Amino acid sequence: MIAPHSIQEVMNRADIIDVVGQFVRLKKRGANHIANCPFHNEKTPSFYVSAAKGIYKCFGCGKAGNVVTFLQEHEKLTYPESIKWLADYYKIEIEETEKSPEQQQQQLAEESLRIINEYAANYFYDTLLNNEEGQAVGLSYFKQRGFTKATIEKFRLGYCPEGYDTFAKEAIQKGYNPELLEKAGLIKYRNDKYYDVYHGRVIFPIQAMTGRVLGFGARILKKNDKAPKYINSPENELYNKSRVLYGMHQSRQAISKQDECFLVEGYTDVISLHQGGVENVVSSSGTSLTEGQLRLIAQLTKNLTILYDGDAAGVNAALRGLDLALEQSFNVQLVLLPEGHDPDSFIQEKGAAEFHNYVKEHKKDVIGFRLEVGLIEAGGDPVKKSKLVNEIAETISRINKAEDFALQDYYIKRASDALDVDHAGMVNLVNKNIREKLEQDRRHKERQQAAEEVTPQEYLPVEELPRPKDDDEQEWELVRILLEHGGKAYEHYDNVAALVHERVDPDLIENQMVRMVYDAYFGYQEERGELPAAGFFYSLPDTALQNKLAGLLHTRNEISHN
Repeated sequence: MIAPHSIQEVMNRADIIDVVGQFVRLKKRGANHIANCPFHNEKTPSFYVSAAKGIYKCFGCGKAGNVVTFLQEHEKLTYPESIKWLADYYKIEIEETEKSPEQQQQQLAEESLRIINEYAANYFYDTLLNNEEGQAVGLSYFKQRGFTKATIEKFRLGYCPEGYDTFAKEAIQKGYNPELLEKAGLIKYRNDKYYDVYHGRVIFPIQAMTGRVLGFGARILKKNDKAPKYINSPENELYNKSRVLYGMHQSRQAISKQDECFLVEGYTDVISLHQGGVENVVSSSGTSLTEGQLRLIAQLTKNLTILYDGDAAGVNAALRGLDLALEQSFNVQLVLLPEGHDPDSFIQEKGAAEFHNYVKEHKKDVIGFRLEVGLIEAGGDPVKKSKLVNEIAETISRINKAEDFALQDYYIKRASDALDVDHAGMVNLVNKNIREKLEQDRRHKERQQAAEEVTPQEYLPVEELPRPKDDDEQEWELVRILLEHGGKAYEHYDNVAALVHERVDPDLIENQMVRMVYDAYFGYQEERGELPAAGFFYSLPDTALQNKLAGLLHTRNEISHN
């Protein structure tokens, strides 16, 4: 963990106008700066940045925060990554607090794998471009696929030589630990020697949203019925396939800007679409969508459009994970590409304009798609039709009724008409599925609670504290008074903070987040002999708290739009 004093130094040095200005064109207006919001499309600027308070707020979409939350939102960095980004930018050396032996071991393993993956990615890339075999075999393959040098560089594509131990020998000779190279899935030990796992394959580095290399996908080029066409890195401290989407690093800004994410099956689909001008696209690499992958997409958009081939495998791949997406309130659309086409071939042959037109004309929602495909498969078979009715009811039950009651009701009516079943019967079937799911969730939660020790309320981590509700306004007003006026003199008191400290019994504060701010505020004063500025609370790694404080301090009443 980064030491608190290092975080505070970074926050003190960081200039929000300077940092935001690296990504957004700001214009001075009065005491503030304004711009078109980078988080949603708009014609009239409603994104305001306050240099005095070190915060930003968009009055269009409601996004608000400080310099760290801006980097988290715009660049999709974690909290520690944002602090380190700022430290690098302002040339600040940061210290990290002492870790437990287990934490140190975990960090060492992750850092070692990170270094090895970066070395391997550079090695494969250099081999592809500058090695005779790499050019003749690997580069020729990518050129046949139509990939330009700029595209190859963008995705850091590479090639591993055909020799069984070429990479292993060089990596070990350069001092990389063979056991860690094996853990990363790059080499294996057999018959008293190490050999390359990816020999004779083109390489697709799999990157985190920040660009860090987590693992690799590798495609064989020579026909070999005994070897799989594609192989991927094994899971380890760094790489977890259920939390990764190929192309997310290259696509994150386009997805956020266009408020839509295309999902495809393969690496080359992503690469070809990017090269063709469609950059808001990622791949699940042929696996069903997971909660972790959906969480990545949800950081950028809730609109998910799945592109699939017309074959059975493509259709089945498209359907996997959809119920989970519906549960998380995604707007899911599906597009069946023309026969004989996959996203790669379609974009290369037709181009971006025709691609977008085709998608617009052929989008189907989940229920419409399942009804269309299911009715064709069922034909006149009553057993198959009954099964389809139950499947459709289960899918509809996944839609978050509390958030979109009208949509759920619309789908029930639509399915009832298409399947020629009683509307009330379909409603009952959907509700039955909802009750069963709620019961499953309740039992699962009870089992979890029984297996864990109950954490005392006063020690709940920030991210688990209940969030503010509308009836907490008075308690949040107390926070605003402390942060804006705490140091000002008031009658016979030293300052407003002294008045609050004397008059307010903290045990009567019901909102746990407000209580946390209150305790931290006066704890800071007791420890340092001075009152904390709002920036102190922005240094806490809780995005929800930072957003709340930014919204609290940056109000329309304080900002003139003129």
